[in-house]
Amino acid sequence: MAATGGTTKRRCILAGTAAVFALVYSISGAAAAEDKPPMSKDIVVTLLGTGAPLPSPARFGPATLVQAGGLNLLFDAGRGVTVRLFQLGMSFGKGIDGVFLTHYHSDHVAGLPDLWMTGYMFGPFGSRARALRLWGPSDGTTAPSGVAKIAKGLAEAFSDDVRIRQADEHIPAAATQIEVHDFHGDRVVFDEAGVKVTAFAVDHGELIKPSVGYRIDYGARSVTISGDTKFDENLIRHATGTDLLIHEVFAMSEQMAKLPQLKPIAAHHTSPEEAGTVFSRVKPKLAAYSHIVLLGTEVRELLSRTQSTYQGPLEVGEDLMRFTIGDRVVAKRWHSELRKYPD
Repeated sequence: MAATGGTTKRRCILAGTAAVFALVYSISGAAAAEDKPPMSKDIVVTLLGTGAPLPSPARFGPATLVQAGGLNLLFDAGRGVTVRLFQLGMSFGKGIDGVFLTHYHSDHVAGLPDLWMTGYMFGPFGSRARALRLWGPSDGTTAPSGVAKIAKGLAEAFSDDVRIRQADEHIPAAATQIEVHDFHGDRVVFDEAGVKVTAFAVDHGELIKPSVGYRIDYGARSVTISGDTKFDENLIRHATGTDLLIHEVFAMSEQMAKLPQLKPIAAHHTSPEEAGTVFSRVKPKLAAYSHIVLLGTEVRELLSRTQSTYQGPLEVGEDLMRFTIGDRVVAKRWHSELRKYPD
């Protein structure tokens, strides 16, 4: 009888907890967690984070969600990525089909531990039942790749959390695993449900290797994500013909440019004028900035400098800005007060 009573009590607690989670989701503006996007011929791209290392409440760390073929693919996992996914009402536990890292700078991976661990917790945002699939570039040597070291390090650093939650909350062991996929060179690294992801090397500086960008193709639609890079001919080759090109940018005032501490950082990135040249040569249906660094300057100056070398369509990305890639590329801004995209 005691065992039966304990089971009943536990079920009541779980039911109550589920009700609380449902209420929290309702208050946040998310009616229900979406495990999978609806099937469509289009690609939907959402900028979850458009910032850099600066801990800005307006621009979270670099992260881009690409939805195509019924899959949810995440490119980079910067600071606050789980918060943005939660705002969208999306389950980042059951919903994410793969995470792809461009390189191993901290601002691109800082949100990964949260995504991994909160994803295996019970709740509409989590409840992952399988391993988190993680892709990242290798330098081609026999040494463990960066993505393999990250997976091993997370498992060691948070082994107590895994152990306790498995024992106390009955989290399945599979959900706490990270399935590593490393790769080297320019090639297709993912091909499922008609969605093809091609990785290609970019030049983020001599010491910052490996570093890659990604092109995602689905039917006749495509989006290319530059990752962190200087002006790079290899990026132009792989991005040519893409519908949407999401590119990083680093812009600073003449006064800031005189600071010796900033010169090596600026040398690893693309100026607005250089980005404009990239856009002019790639000729996307729409160009968009993300991983935006503005030092001593403003958005209007960023646009002016870009337009000196590019006169095509351009969006300066914002967190939760969404692009639908169909016959044309349509951008929508997130309405923070309504907590949704305008109709």
